[in-house]
Amino acid sequence: MSELKDRLQTDLTAAMKARDTVRARTLRMVLSAVSAEEVSGGSARELSDDEIVALITRETKKRREAADAFEKGGRADKAESERAEGEVLAEYLPAQLTDAELADLVAEAIAEVDASDPKAMGQVMKVANPRVAGRAEGSRVAAEVRRQLSA
Repeated sequence: MSELKDRLQTDLTAAMKARDTVRARTLRMVLSAVSAEEVSGGSARELSDDEIVALITRETKKRREAADAFEKGGRADKAESERAEGEVLAEYLPAQLTDAELADLVAEAIAEVDASDPKAMGQVMKVANPRVAGRAEGSRVAAEVRRQLSA
């Protein structure tokens, strides 16, 4: 079993014992998503820690988008619930890159590809995304690439 999945299960047990309903609900949801991902496709397989981090990143983004939608719909209570789940999920993600670190990674990718105009954005993104590896949201990376190529 992957180290991260084992940690999620251990933390779920601790949350249940502590009667922390938000944490327990969130961890159950993540473990359910991990199980569904493991059995999807042609044959069952075990997810690696990197794949679980990608899944948690997707779930975090869903929580943020749902919170925004609830906020716009006048449902502050539901928005707060979604944000609380997002905070729990964030504990399992690697530390996010600062703007300066992201700018440096993008600059390296641009130099490696030898890009000079926005038409090369796809090539730069192909090089930059593996280096970022869950430490920054894709839209943030794309915005930085666009900014540097336009300058």
